[in-house]
Order: sequence, then C-alpha cells, then structure tokens
Amino acid sequence: SDNFFPGGSIYPNPKESSLLFSLGHHVDLYFPHHKGSRISPPIVFSGERVEKKNPSIEILPDECLFEIFRRLPGGQERSSCACVSKRWLTLVSNIHRDEINDNNKGGVVSKVEDQDVEGDGYLSRVLEGKKATNVRLAAIAVGTASRGGLGKLSIRGSNSTCGVTNVGLRAISRGCPSLRVLSLWDSSSVGDEGLFEIADGCHQLEKLDLCHCPAITDKSLLAVAKGCPNLKDLTIEGCANIENEGLQALARCCPNLKAISIKDCPLIGDQGIVSMLSSDSFTLTKIKLQALNITDVSLAVIGHYGKAVTDLSLISLPNVSEKGFWVMGNGHGLQKLKSFAVTSCRGVTDLGLEAVGKGCPNLKQLCLHKCAFLSDKGLVSFAKTASSLESLQLEECHRITQFGFFGSLLNCGAKLKAISLVNCYGIKDLNLGLPSVLPCKSLRSLSIRNCPGFGDASLAALGKLCPQLQHVELSGLHGISDAGFLPLLETREADLVKVNLSGCVNLSDKAVCIMADLHGWTLEMLNLEGCKISDASLVAIAKNCQLLSDLDVSKCAITDSGIAALARSNQIKLQILSMSGCS
Repeated sequence: SDNFFPGGSIYPNPKESSLLFSLGHHVDLYFPHHKGSRISPPIVFSGERVEKKNPSIEILPDECLFEIFRRLPGGQERSSCACVSKRWLTLVSNIHRDEINDNNKGGVVSKVEDQDVEGDGYLSRVLEGKKATNVRLAAIAVGTASRGGLGKLSIRGSNSTCGVTNVGLRAISRGCPSLRVLSLWDSSSVGDEGLFEIADGCHQLEKLDLCHCPAITDKSLLAVAKGCPNLKDLTIEGCANIENEGLQALARCCPNLKAISIKDCPLIGDQGIVSMLSSDSFTLTKIKLQALNITDVSLAVIGHYGKAVTDLSLISLPNVSEKGFWVMGNGHGLQKLKSFAVTSCRGVTDLGLEAVGKGCPNLKQLCLHKCAFLSDKGLVSFAKTASSLESLQLEECHRITQFGFFGSLLNCGAKLKAISLVNCYGIKDLNLGLPSVLPCKSLRSLSIRNCPGFGDASLAALGKLCPQLQHVELSGLHGISDAGFLPLLETREADLVKVNLSGCVNLSDKAVCIMADLHGWTLEMLNLEGCKISDASLVAIAKNCQLLSDLDVSKCAITDSGIAALARSNQIKLQILSMSGCS
C-alpha cells in the first residue's frame, strides 16, 4: 500500500531513509528490513514502472544450500548439482558420507541408478601438471562417489597458479572413504593439514606415496599411523622434513605394513629404519633404501630381523661399509630373500658379497650396479655359494673381467636362467681356453650391452658353454662379427626366439641368412638396427621366419626391393616393422 515517487524520498520520516539505496538518477532500490532479508528479491523502481526481479537460488546462504544438497535422494543428483557452478561443486564436495540424509520422506526416487562401476569396484584417477587443481579434485570426489567410489588417486605435479592444496585433499577425504591408494608427487602446497584430512576420512588407505612434498612432516605420518591401520605400502622420497619419529609411529600402529621405500630424506637415520625392522607388530617383505644417512647398524638389523624380507634394494648409501654387508650376510636372518639389488655402495666388496651369498640360500636374483670395489674373486665366490641363483645382472662393474664372467657361469648352480652384462669396461676379448666342463644348460637368456672389449672369441666360447640359449641380446658390440656369431648359431641345442643385434655394425647378410635358415621357424623378435645388411637378409627372413612379429631394420642399407619381399610373403605374421633412417 506504500506510495512510491521517483526522485524523492518514499518515507516522510527522514530516519527511515537509510532503507532506500539509490542506483542513479530516476532509479531507486527498496530493501525493507525484516527477518530473512537475504532471500528477499529486490524491487527496482524506474519512473512510473515497477520491476520485480525473479528470485535466484544463488542468494541462498551456503548453509541452506548445504542442507538441500545433503537431502538429495541419490549420488547422481548431487553430481548434477555440482556441475552448476564452482560454488555448488565446493559445497557438494564438502558433504561427508555421514552427513548425507538417507531419510527419503518425500518418497522421491532417483531416476538414474548408480552404475558405471569398474570390475573391482573402485575407480582410478590421475591428475598431472596444469590439471592438478582443487576444483578437479572436488569434481573427482563428487563424481566417483556414485560410481563405485574412488580407489586410487595419483597427483603428479601441480598447477602453478591454482594448484592442489589441503582444501583439495579435504574434498577427497569427505567424498572418497573407499580410497586405498594415494600418490602425491611434487605437491609443494600440500601440508600436514591435507594428510590429517586423509587420515580422518580414508581409513581404508593401503598404499601411500609421498614424493617431493616439502611441507609434509612427521605430524602427517603420526596421523596416518593412527587413522589408517590397513596401510601396507609406504613410499617416501625427497621429503626433507620427515624424521625418525614418523617411522616409529608407523611401526607401532600399522600391523599390516609390508613394503617400505625411502629415498633422499636427510633427517631419517638408523633409529627410524631400526624401528621399522625390529617391530613385533608387522613383518616387512620389501625394503628399498636410497640416499640415506644410515650406517652399518641398519644393515646389521636387516640381517638379523629381516626374516620375512624377500626383496631388498640398497642404493647410494655412502656411510655403509664392508662391515655392514658382512654382518648382514652373517646375521642368518635373510633366509627368505629372493631379490637383492645394490647400486653405488662402496661397502660391496669381495668379502661382503661372499657373506651375502652364504647367508641368503634362497636368493634368486642379484643385481649389482656401480660396485667399484667388486672383483672377479668375489663374484666367483658368490656364485659358488648361491645355489638358487636364477638371474645375475652386472652393470658398470669395471673390475669384473672375462675370468669373473665365465667363472660365475661355470660355478653357478643348475638354476641360472639369465645373465646380463652392461657397460663393463673391464671385459677384454681373450681366448681363455675353457676347461672341459659340463655346459650350463639351464641358461636361457644372455644380454651383453655396450661392453667394448667383448668380441668374437668370447662369443664363440659362450656358444659352447651355453647351448640352450633362446633370448640373445648383443647390443652395441663393435667387436662382434660373423666369425664369432656363426659358432653361436651352429652350437645351439635349442632354437632362438628373440635376438637383438642392434649396433653390431660388423655383422653382415651371411650371419642373418644362416640364422633365418637355422632358427627361422621359432624366431619371434629380431632387431638388426645398424647392422651391415641388405635386401638379401630381408628375402631370407620373408622366406623362413613365419612366426616373426617384430622386426627392426633401422639404419640398414635396405631398399624397396627388400620391403617388397616382406610384403609378398603370405606366411610371415609381422605386426611391428621399424625402418627409420633407411634412406
């Protein structure tokens, strides 16, 4: 019943003029005071025309919208609402599972059934680089909730302007209680508060991977230890603020922990490693320690308490000496150890490796990389004691010569199946004159890469010593020619399946044609990159290699004629053909 006049006051009482807001000449906005004014639609006056704006749901406060969203009948409806705006997405993503009101008093039934569930019941999501933002995390939390739940989340890197923070992890913790695997890589904006949220909402977490997260400290591990008792696998890399206390908490509270990998954490020392290994609440099976300030004490504890350890990897441990490896081997605790890898550890000497061989009777795989103080004597002594060894890999061990290489083959047990030699510059092509011994018939795979001294004499000796080879890789060996390769082909008791001769620039058509003739009916993969071959080799391959599925003739002197021979073959089952650099 109020009368409105343009340009003047609508209230005779000047005290009430504060209720009128001027929007300019001839335009006034009337907003009377009353309870719930936030949802009153404004009335705009212009001249004699009165305009009443349609009410917008956007003027509802967050508390009201939150109450509406949590009462929606299904997850699909909440997902649809989250698509409206970032504000709605944020509100929906902050709804905890326990806060969803399942009392469907109005009898409304969700029109869309929750489907699209993966076979194992859990979804996986990966965010990388610019896509790693809080908004996307919120969308993942809402979208996966009605489709079986999020089981695996990997965040790699972060958007430089609006990257992932603790807010994003809070959305995941609220909407994804089924999360089992979480990986955070290069997430500098994620701190302890984010991990607190995960520990509080994701109690089923089984695997946690923290890589280069400088804001995360021991407090996070303490929270995870208390909130995630099902944790089985822990990886920590480049987290400078994590100390021994966090590992000690995990040792106390996570009875299911089976695997740990710790790299480049300067504040973690012997105390943390010892607590993980000497705990009575769980038994570790896989251990990887890299670039840590640990000493011989940690290795001694591994050797004594690692009774369940099956996989052990030690990389770049400058403070570990020969004594540590010797004590570890003589601790007689590593009875179940099957795989042992050592890289850049000065403590690996002849004495230490021999002790490991004696103390690990079930060792099947040994990988030695950059062991500068290991010589032929230690390798042969190890081979004599490691009766269960199946795979031996040597890389950049420059004190190993032909004597150590062939000595290990002669002394290894009857279970050795694969041997690999990479970048070992101590190897020289010598005519050793091997004694009359039983051949190593168990060996199936031979890989020798980038060993400049390995030549025809060594290859011919290998052919006699290992007649059952099926997989042969001779890569980057300029000293190999037809004279050494042909004896290897002719002494075979088993037929070759996979052959890699890339970079053997002195191999010619003769060797390839004879190989195709003798072993073509079993050959499945052949790499001749950089070899001195022509179309004649391709004609022989097309004629004899019916099972060949992968062929690489890059940087070879082949022409259209050779490729046409392959194309005309009705028997060959070629799937992959590489011919880059064939001008």
